[in-house]
Amino acid sequence: MKKLLLLPAMLLTGAAHAQTNALKVDIFQPVINTLAVSFEHKLSETSSFQIGLSGTFSYSEDGDSFTNESGRKTSGFAITPEYRLYLSEKHPAPEGFYVAPFVRYQYLSQTGFADGYYSGGGAPSGQPYEASLNAFGLGVTVGRHWIFKQRFSLDIFAGPAYTVTSISSDNAAIDKDYFVSYFEGTNYDFRGGVTFGLAF
Repeated sequence: MKKLLLLPAMLLTGAAHAQTNALKVDIFQPVINTLAVSFEHKLSETSSFQIGLSGTFSYSEDGDSFTNESGRKTSGFAITPEYRLYLSEKHPAPEGFYVAPFVRYQYLSQTGFADGYYSGGGAPSGQPYEASLNAFGLGVTVGRHWIFKQRFSLDIFAGPAYTVTSISSDNAAIDKDYFVSYFEGTNYDFRGGVTFGLAF
């Protein structure tokens, strides 16, 4: 009888020390009206797969404090699958230091005015436009994933990326400089973040 009573307790204890998944939220993305979540699944003692999804919701830039209007508004989404190779000998995946190659697709749509600013009277000083950006990228990050009390996940990562973009707009003057985190004249990019979540 005692053995039967101990069995559920042993199973629960084992489950508490065998997290194979983590659901996380990037804590800095809300600064640009973006919600970024990721789901990581353990593949082996040294590897995992993660899928990241993000959505940007009417991020406004170049606002006029007198008219309370915005020069640009951007919305869109991104998807980022990655493979993580864990390097720590002390902790099995998904905990410890890791290297993670990834690919990324992002779509952004934007409305605004060509120069992004308003004149003193509140009338737009540039021409209104609509534009969209498609971006395909790949890169690699290095990071550290902690799991506290067998339940809480903290993940910090950063690394370089190479991204190819295409712009579609009704105004020929619009380039990727108009989109946050994209710089005209270079395809090199940087990806980084801090996420917090639950492991289970």
